[in-house]
Order: sequence, then structure tokens, then C-alpha cells
Amino acid sequence: MELSKKDKKTAREIIELGLLKEFENGLMKADKIITNWKSEQKNNREAYHSLFDHIHKFDKHIALRYDGMTGSRYLLIIAGQLNEGIISDADLENFSEEAKQTVKRIADI
Repeated sequence: MELSKKDKKTAREIIELGLLKEFENGLMKADKIITNWKSEQKNNREAYHSLFDHIHKFDKHIALRYDGMTGSRYLLIIAGQLNEGIISDADLENFSEEAKQTVKRIADI
């Protein structure tokens, strides 16, 4: 599906919103690891490796989804965000009806 200029602009806004939520989720998980370390539930080595592993996997996830983002991938990215619960149906309200339906179809796959 070819997006209109308005839908492309809306898509970029939705993607940015989702990316910010993903960063928040990643930071919250890192904070939890550090909090566990501070409460001495993990020793220094375990905490460091847990934090490093989380950051490494999270960075790969972000790069895979968002690097090289072009207009042809907008709907796929948004469908992935929707499927993972990063964004909701309400975030799609400014899309054209065709774009909404396409995103929902892709997310259901």
C-alpha cells in the first residue's frame, strides 16, 4: 500500500511515539537490574552481566526495527509496535481507514 503524505507524516509520529515508549521500557528494565544489585540481591559480576546482556539485546532489537527506516517499512514497524503492545489502536486514530486496516492485518499475522 502506498501511503499518502498525510499518512506518512502520521506514521512518523506514531513510530516516534512507539520508539520513545520502547526506550522507556528498556530503561525501566535496566533500572530494575540496578535496583536489584543495590539491594544486594545480586553480586557485582551477576549484576554487570545482566545489565550488559539486557542493553546488548535491547540495542539489537532497536536497531533491527528502526535502523534504515524508509517509507516502505512504516506500516511494518507500526504493526510490530501494535502487536507488542507498545502502541494501541487509539494511536492509529489519525491514519486513513485504509492505513489502519492494513496495519491491523499485518499485526494479526
